[in-house]
Amino acid sequence: MRKVVVTGMGAVTPLGNDVKTFWENIKAGVCGIGPITKFDTADYKVKVAGEVRDFNPRDYMDKLDVLHSDIYTQFAMAAACQAVEDSGFDMSSEAERCGVCIGTGIGGIATFMDEHKKLLERGPRKVSPYFIPMMIANMAPGMIAIRFGCKGPAIPAVTACASGSNAIGEAMRTIRHGYADVMITGGSEATVNALAAAGFSSMQALSFSEDPLEASLPFDARRKGFVMGEGAAALILEEYEHAKKRGAHIYAELSGYGSTCDAYHMTAPHPEAEGGAAAIAQAWAETGLDTDRVYYNAHGTGTPMNDAIETLAVKKALGEERARKIHISSTKSMTGHMFGAAGAAEAIVSVLAMQEGIIPPTIGLSCPDPECDLDYTPLKAQKAEIDAAISASLGFGGHNAVLAFKKV
Repeated sequence: MRKVVVTGMGAVTPLGNDVKTFWENIKAGVCGIGPITKFDTADYKVKVAGEVRDFNPRDYMDKLDVLHSDIYTQFAMAAACQAVEDSGFDMSSEAERCGVCIGTGIGGIATFMDEHKKLLERGPRKVSPYFIPMMIANMAPGMIAIRFGCKGPAIPAVTACASGSNAIGEAMRTIRHGYADVMITGGSEATVNALAAAGFSSMQALSFSEDPLEASLPFDARRKGFVMGEGAAALILEEYEHAKKRGAHIYAELSGYGSTCDAYHMTAPHPEAEGGAAAIAQAWAETGLDTDRVYYNAHGTGTPMNDAIETLAVKKALGEERARKIHISSTKSMTGHMFGAAGAAEAIVSVLAMQEGIIPPTIGLSCPDPECDLDYTPLKAQKAEIDAAISASLGFGGHNAVLAFKKV
């Protein structure tokens, strides 16, 4: 199979609206979670979220495109523009060999809410003619393809919290099997709003802590739920020889991808971690490495069931001995759960952690859960030589998507 490498990256996150700021804050253990400002929380138990701040879509899109797009598309466009610029490649120069795959869990939920309100209050004639194209989940990849002239495949991945990782993995396979040479890929989500918060609250899935530093506590015995986050991240994937020929800067090789389904429950992971372990094992086997110098960026949401079962999945997939030697952390402790964007943002973290030899921390982890007994890099970042990085995403519906990277 053809080798696939990462040649560009972009990010819009609760920890900064570019990769450099995002990564510096990740290394420093900065908490990007704060009081919710996007809706009135007076009637809600949930009070904090990982919001994107100081974002201006006009930095990346013209006025009409902003008016005719949902904020999830705007986040995606911003991350894609950064990644394309970082790659230094003109997609339109080889249009038929360039494609787009962007993941999202929900798509244009803000547009759905706005237009539904118009329908109820002012009648059907006041619903925007752009309602459907603004709302649908494929519009982010569609608009990105239009912007950069990509005439290869342009598709979404919609697998809840695994969407970003599935998008990247499927983009990798598209290049591996010869259907494209370059792919803009990643994930985007904009669900910090009143309706999503109400739904997740009703599920008893969220942390109701009002202290941002005590809200997202992956692998900690005090954890009680996840924190909503939002944003987007994008990577440029490129066939290795294509990248080498044009003298591209190569961050890493995307060397493995595992994709499975628990086929068990709508929201709960399989209690024996079967699907998660299988996806990790698939991604790890494709790297072709035999090393304990590994960084594993955990799904690590901070829900009681997820963190314990993910710990079991790592042990089953890598073996107990190796599982206890590798470095693990959950950067959701700093960003909250970015849903469909999480896997893409965490893929960037994984690549940079491997490149710089820095293991990001799991902030807030001061009371370890005995069921979560691996090295989760509590409180502060650590230096370590890393040969490979694994990034895991586990979504509602039992979707498991795992990416593996190694040095080129």
